[in-house]
Amino acid sequence: MSSTDPQDLPIRDDMIRLGQALKLANLAEDGIDAKELIENGLVKVNGEIEERRGRQLHAGDTIEVNGQAVRIASGG
Repeated sequence: MSSTDPQDLPIRDDMIRLGQALKLANLAEDGIDAKELIENGLVKVNGEIEERRGRQLHAGDTIEVNGQAVRIASGG
């Protein structure tokens, strides 16, 4: 687990897909980078390795990549 608390990542809607969240949080440069990170087992959602780029994330979910963590937050 990361030694720092996750940064909040505000989203506009009720949900965001994992690939989009990785790009929005600057954890992946683009969709291809996000796909490769996920396929290589380097992405955890709520502490579990996630292999679905289309996984729906909601407020309170956390994403971790290479020791960096973000938490989905509703943006209003």
